[in-house]
Amino acid sequence: MQIENNKVVSFYYELREYLGGEETREIENNRKGDPLVYLHGYRNILLGLETELTGKEVGDTISVTLKPEEAYGLHNEDAVSRVPLKRIRQKGNLKPGMVAQIQTSNGLRDAVVVKVGRFNVDVDKNHPLAGKTLTFEIEITDVREATEEELAHGHAHGVGGHQH
Repeated sequence: MQIENNKVVSFYYELREYLGGEETREIENNRKGDPLVYLHGYRNILLGLETELTGKEVGDTISVTLKPEEAYGLHNEDAVSRVPLKRIRQKGNLKPGMVAQIQTSNGLRDAVVVKVGRFNVDVDKNHPLAGKTLTFEIEITDVREATEEELAHGHAHGVGGHQH
């Protein structure tokens, strides 16, 4: 069965960041756990990745490199701001480089801590992978029909279709 809209796709991946020349750095790898499961055609994964998976089948392995504009966007310097410490939802000590949750008018939002002060925290609200060229090494493990419930909800319900 080929990957197309309204199919639930499962795959293992290794995500690497391009550092220049032939140098890369592994960011994530899900091979020790369950495969990633998504509903194709609903933008539940990066659009560039979804486009490259269209037409592939179980057992296919592919390598997909996405420029920042095709992945998490360019790094926006204006997304760095100072917020009061009381708006940070984090247990323990804050340290530069860690991801913390900020209480905003639109709910909680992840941000990378840049600098910690006595009363304020400088945070970068860019996605942590913004500005990075990324390569996904993918092995497709399953393609199945989506259930009516998954189609109505617009996302897959996990491995085997039973989780939410």
